[in-house]
Amino acid sequence: MRIDLHTHSSASDGTDTPAELVLGAAAAGLDVIALTDHDTVRGHAEAIATLPEGLTLVTGAELSCRIDGVSLHMLAYLFDPDEPELARERELVRDDRVPRARTMVGKLRALGVPIEWEQVARIARDGSVGRPHIATALVELGVVETVSDAFTPEWLANGGRAYAEKHELDPFDAIRLVKAAGGVTVFAHPLAVKRGEVVPESSIAKLAAAGLDGIEVDHMDHDEPTRARLRGLARELGLLTTGSSDYHGSRKTVGLGEYTTDPEIYGEITRRATGAFPVPGAGGPRPA
Repeated sequence: MRIDLHTHSSASDGTDTPAELVLGAAAAGLDVIALTDHDTVRGHAEAIATLPEGLTLVTGAELSCRIDGVSLHMLAYLFDPDEPELARERELVRDDRVPRARTMVGKLRALGVPIEWEQVARIARDGSVGRPHIATALVELGVVETVSDAFTPEWLANGGRAYAEKHELDPFDAIRLVKAAGGVTVFAHPLAVKRGEVVPESSIAKLAAAGLDGIEVDHMDHDEPTRARLRGLARELGLLTTGSSDYHGSRKTVGLGEYTTDPEIYGEITRRATGAFPVPGAGGPRPA
């Protein structure tokens, strides 16, 4: 089985629609894909409706969190999307995205970048607007060469010149809320230092003690020594280890299924979940 447990669609900051995403996953030879858009589940219905035969969808979301002033992302899998407290927190985060993005546009303009809010809104379309949309605008303007180049202290990295904070969950609350909704939590790309400051391993240990299920190890932003370090930490803390592409369509160079999760780990995630269940595809034949 080939399992990719971290992808994004145009419902947040990916470039593929949910339908295009699942068809692309099938064409890439994946057996299981998780749709984990930022702080939203709006793409799930379309993905399920077009899910091809032989591909299983894991519903989820990537929750924006902050601990001791450091941002982190929490992958939440197979939770009940209608659980009211978790739904309310996701809405608070989403509602803060537009004011935050407007603040970052204002900071960029103050730095001499001729960016316009209308440009960012066009790029985001109906998705949850975020830094990747602003980064894409910077690419269009020729300010940076790639989206990744915008995530530096000079521009949009955590604490960067044009960075602005947004409403984010306390990760301990996120774990509690996801658990209450029957879901499973995995700390996304925990040591992706190229994105900015990361949480210390002591904080990961505290999150594990609070019920964190796993950490994402095999990820494009982790080099081999970092992956080895994370595997050792996971063994020490009794955490599951996942691998995934963090696919964003054409916004990143990584492809679907470039990094994958062991089937046994996937099986354990599904065994722990009670809020929702993986959805088997029945929308038609897999692409040739």
